[in-house]
Amino acid sequence: MGSPALTLTPPFTEDSALMKVRIAEDLWNSRDPDRVILAYTEDTVWRNRAEFPVGREAIRAFLQRKWARELQYRLIKELWDFQGHRLAVRFAYEWHDDSGHWYRSYGNELWEFNELGLMTRRLASINDLPIPASERKYHWPLGRRPDDHPGLAALEL
Repeated sequence: MGSPALTLTPPFTEDSALMKVRIAEDLWNSRDPDRVILAYTEDTVWRNRAEFPVGREAIRAFLQRKWARELQYRLIKELWDFQGHRLAVRFAYEWHDDSGHWYRSYGNELWEFNELGLMTRRLASINDLPIPASERKYHWPLGRRPDDHPGLAALEL
């Protein structure tokens, strides 16, 4: 008989929450603000470090600035917990600045979704750790993380 179709709208199951997190990771690893903003409502509200953008156009501008500064950006997200229309996610990403200094940025996000599965709120707390290039753990080609690449727990991050 087959399993029921997986829906990516609330209320989330463990499987749909895991899938939602991987889709978000893939979108962010595309580094394409025009694609990324389609996962959010027109009036989405964010807190990202000291910035508080509201709405898709503000998010687009934010992401354009971010990826112009955070070069060779590669991200891994991991589901922490879920309930109803909310997900808690932890993440780590690696990038370098225009001087070639590498960083690993660690953080947590709280996500809230509407009934269509679009994100209405994203609250992020992020810390940047300078690392030598020799300590990088993310070496896949730019874009989607390969399915066989270890996640955060396996990398002990």
